[in-house]
Amino acid sequence: MNLFIKLLGTGVSLLAGYAGAKLVDTVWEKSTGSKPPTDNDDVPTTLHHALAFALISAAVSTVIQVLANRGTQRAITRFAKTQDVV
Repeated sequence: MNLFIKLLGTGVSLLAGYAGAKLVDTVWEKSTGSKPPTDNDDVPTTLHHALAFALISAAVSTVIQVLANRGTQRAITRFAKTQDVV
């Protein structure tokens, strides 16, 4: 069951990362009025916009990773306690 919780934590982390990336893209587009910079854009992007987007994306990604890891650890701890009780 421990493997199941770890796989579940990985799945939650991946889904949260995807949702976070979509959230950052949406907020970026609403606040700047332009699409987020990507490496295959036909539209030239300033270095300022590219760096700002990279920093924001990295910060959101780090927060999501920490929260997913903490949630997984809580679930593992809860599962271990319920096994001891049974």
